[in-house]
Amino acid sequence: MKDRVRTLELVGLNAYWLGLSFMWNSLHVLVLPAVMLSFVSDARKNTALGLLTFLGLIVAMVVQPVSGALSDRSSTRLGRRRPWIIAGTGLDLLFLGVLAVAGNLPLLALGYFGLQLTSNLAHGPAQGLMHDRVPASQMGAASGVKNIFDMAGLVISSLLIGRILDPERLASSMGAIAVFLLLGASITVGGVREQSLPIKPDNKRPAGDMPSLDGLGLRKYPAFWSLVGARLLFLTGVYGIQTFAQYFIRDTLAVSNPVKLTGDLLATIVLTLIVFSVLAGYLCDRFGRKPLHVAATIFLVVGSLLMTLADSASAILVFGSIIGAGIGLFLSANWALANDLAPSGQAGKFLGLTNIATAGAGALSRLAGPGIDLINGLRPGQYLGYTALFLAAALLAGLSLLMIRKVPEANTDLSA
Repeated sequence: MKDRVRTLELVGLNAYWLGLSFMWNSLHVLVLPAVMLSFVSDARKNTALGLLTFLGLIVAMVVQPVSGALSDRSSTRLGRRRPWIIAGTGLDLLFLGVLAVAGNLPLLALGYFGLQLTSNLAHGPAQGLMHDRVPASQMGAASGVKNIFDMAGLVISSLLIGRILDPERLASSMGAIAVFLLLGASITVGGVREQSLPIKPDNKRPAGDMPSLDGLGLRKYPAFWSLVGARLLFLTGVYGIQTFAQYFIRDTLAVSNPVKLTGDLLATIVLTLIVFSVLAGYLCDRFGRKPLHVAATIFLVVGSLLMTLADSASAILVFGSIIGAGIGLFLSANWALANDLAPSGQAGKFLGLTNIATAGAGALSRLAGPGIDLINGLRPGQYLGYTALFLAAALLAGLSLLMIRKVPEANTDLSA
């Protein structure tokens, strides 16, 4: 039986997510869309951004579960997870430096793909920390704290990078990212009481033996994979809105600074998200995880449909707050349910495998880029591609709710 975790250690367990969130939301939502305009034509901007980030997220999908599984079998004086966080973060700084001096598309791609590789070497093992330390009775609250840090990174990056970003000179933006990344990693590495834990026999695998489908739990844990599928559908719609928000604002609203308004939109979404994430952390421990998934879907569908009618900056901010409420409810409830379903002793691997949904959703959402450009081109000036984007997000949220019905609540037979 795990001991209850003090609030200070919950902060330490989750501080790293602040740095990662600051970095990836800065890059994906603000930096890359702005810089890409210097390298590609306006008619192809959604396509170029979508394909670049799609390939990068494929790297994340492969690396993160592998590094998580390897950390399950690690044993050092610092524990299983923290050495990976230290190594991955140190290597991140190298590729942030490449991005800082990128003056052409190949160099930009090199920095971005390298960062996806090194960051996910740390990300997979870091996800196992919560499962290692937190008892089931605190998992909802711990998931809420995690999402607070995730969303705090998004808010701060939206407001800060949205105001200091100069697409021609990236050094200041990359420097800010490095500071937040190092801060979060330092707090987690220094604030977690991780021990060198014994490796359970069922986690040992002969050298060179490749994992089978059974090794991934496809047959033994079908409920876990239903959860992964639901997460994939919901987040694909969310990430599509996030990825192309700057171009949606640039094309449909006559504003002087689309980057700043995009940052303000994301800050609004996330501030609402934080409130509902904290609320969800309490409610899902009290009433269960699945009712919160229903509420999350309703908010996201309503917000996405309203966004198709947005014709002003204020309307975008109001409708964005509704979307944020849905995301906040979903993230806390879904992450708590994922921890409920993760088999004992294999948390790094199985929570890393949730990245098939998280990074997979990010990757799939980027493939909307060519479709947006194509639909926009059918009726120039009407920008129907963005309308299709919001309608797709609503549809995917509804489909995710159908899949979550197959997942049992905690304390039931998870292999049924």
